[in-house]
Amino acid sequence: MKVDSRKSARLIVVGTLAGILIAGTVCLITSRPAQATPKFATDTGKACAECHVAPAGGGKLTSFGEAFKANGNKLP
Repeated sequence: MKVDSRKSARLIVVGTLAGILIAGTVCLITSRPAQATPKFATDTGKACAECHVAPAGGGKLTSFGEAFKANGNKLP
């Protein structure tokens, strides 16, 4: 009986570790949406308000911002 309980405990530990390893790997390799930064405005010479309705950037896009997004985040 003790052999079976040890075997069961080992299976639970190994299964848990495998689950943690898989979850960690998935978290590391899944991509996240890009976030705009002031560096883009500096690099391109464009103001945040060129693409965003809010002058400070973020949120709703202007028609130019929509075109930029539709063009794979490259200047149209």
